[in-house]
This record gives sequence, structure tokens and C-alpha cells, in this order.
Amino acid sequence: MNRGAAATKRILLELVGWTLVLAGIAALILPGPGLLMMFGGLVVLSQQYEWAERRLEPVERRAMQAAAEGVRTWPRIIGSALGATWLVGLGIYWIVSPPAPSWWPVDEKWWLFGGLGTGITLIASGLLAFGLLIYSFRRFRGQVLSGATNEEAVANTDDDPSNDRAAG
Repeated sequence: MNRGAAATKRILLELVGWTLVLAGIAALILPGPGLLMMFGGLVVLSQQYEWAERRLEPVERRAMQAAAEGVRTWPRIIGSALGATWLVGLGIYWIVSPPAPSWWPVDEKWWLFGGLGTGITLIASGLLAFGLLIYSFRRFRGQVLSGATNEEAVANTDDDPSNDRAAG
């Protein structure tokens, strides 16, 4: 690979990696899979930086513990399912894009700004949330019901990053 192509690849990887990390940080506060996006960004950045590789395991472990915690009780499971349903419904509403209601105080162009792209993103986020909830339920629910802590539930699965080193 020539130097120009290598430099372009490095710039694209950094752009994607940092975008995912920053979006993940924002999604820790806003709706969205923040730890998952941060982990994805660190995976990309770890191809270029050793510091990113060192931070992969703690972020992955915390994401798995959060997944186990999310299916610990039925109210959490139901709340997550309702949140995902709300995102999908909001995305559909955004795509349909009804006219601004009479009570809307600003110019109509600010009603549901973002259009089709925003609606599709909301639906994708809701579907991703459903997928993660199903994954967490199947992977961790039985263990947390048997009394395992989040840390024990993660340690007892193939998703535990420390098991990778022990096997290899």
C-alpha cells in the first residue's frame, strides 16, 4: 500500500473511531447505546493506538455488567422494552411528519426538523435497543435469577474478556 493510501486509511479510521467514541459519550446521557458505541470506537482506534487497546477490556466489562443489570428485574426489562418501542414509534411519527400543531410557538420549519434521516435513525436505535435487550435477557437473565452478581454473571459467560486471555 502506498503512503497516500495508508494515510487516507489512518485518517478514516481515526475519524470513525473518534466519532463513535464521542457519540458514545453523548449517548451515556442521551438515549442510545453509549457503552456499545464507545466500545466500537475504541476497537477502531485500537488498530492505531496502544492506549485505546488498553481501554477496551474495562469498557467491554462495564458494558456487559450493565447488560446483566438491565435484566435483573421485570420493571427494568419492561422499561427498556417500552423505551425501545417509544423510539420506534417516534421514528415512524417523524417519517410520517404531520403538520405542526396550532400550539407550536416557532416557525413550522422547526417542527420535526431532520426529516426522513432522523426518523430512520430513531427506528434503527429502537431496533438496536430491542436486539440488545433480547441478547441481555438470553445471556444473563438466568444467572441473575440464580443470585449471581453482575460481575459473576459476566464472568460465567463467554463474553467475559478475561476468559479470552485465559484460553489463549
